[in-house]
Amino acid sequence: MVVISLTDCPPALRGGLSRWLLEIDTGVYVGQLSQRVREELWQMVTKHVKTGRAVMVFRARNEQRMDFRIHNAAWEPIDFDGLKLMLRPNTRRQQNKVMQTAPDKQGYSMAAKMRMAKRANKAKAKGSAFPHQFVIIDLETTGLKAKNHEIIELGATKVRDGEETASFQALVCPVHPLPQVIVDLTGLSDDVLRAQGRPLADALPAFLAFLEDLPVVSHHIAFDLDFLMQACAKTGLSPPNNRRIDTLALAQRIIPDAKNYRLKTLMDHFSLPYPNPHRSLNDCRATLLLLNKLIEIRDDRF
Repeated sequence: MVVISLTDCPPALRGGLSRWLLEIDTGVYVGQLSQRVREELWQMVTKHVKTGRAVMVFRARNEQRMDFRIHNAAWEPIDFDGLKLMLRPNTRRQQNKVMQTAPDKQGYSMAAKMRMAKRANKAKAKGSAFPHQFVIIDLETTGLKAKNHEIIELGATKVRDGEETASFQALVCPVHPLPQVIVDLTGLSDDVLRAQGRPLADALPAFLAFLEDLPVVSHHIAFDLDFLMQACAKTGLSPPNNRRIDTLALAQRIIPDAKNYRLKTLMDHFSLPYPNPHRSLNDCRATLLLLNKLIEIRDDRF
């Protein structure tokens, strides 16, 4: 689904859009488009809208399930912990913008730490836009659908100032045999899980206790949370209600031209080490390396 809204635009542009989309109200167009057609239409809009304003909203594979583009709009798109939001104009904020410094995002690369230390005195009132202490989680499962598949491994690492301080890992005994594709992907087997795994009702409470009330970070966090919600429902436990941060959504904001946003692809993109993927602790540690890199890039830009 694609929605385009035009304000003060030339009539010829409205006519051009009507060939591809349904105009459901003055200047509001809705329809289904391929990505290629959508991008070409947006190029046409920005080229011919002149002094008018344009907004396009469309489905996207991210935590918000959508993305948007703006042209000549007074509102400003901003990144807030990986979520794309719109900042309303504020005259006082604009007047003071030159005097403001970026929030103190603590604890990543040494270069970033040195830059942030120099800004610390000016940024005290602002605090940290990214929490300096959080927990990274990763789940290995027997498939992609939380209602039909099972958790086979729980992993988490606690992080303070960009460094791992503690870790949790537990294999979980599934009810059903592992599909061969999961055996090949993870290197786990039914024999290993029977010998070393714990019942879900035993492993899950320990995992949730490890999270405490810290912000939870994950790569494609919606996937992990779906499985956690289902697991909590099965075991009668309260699901976690921690603050959530998705490194996939953050990567989409910072690296818009990536080939794709799989963890392995992004690690290769930055030449970061990623040994033995698709094991929970290894994926947690890879996510930490990726997060540190993304924050460093964001600090350099802003």
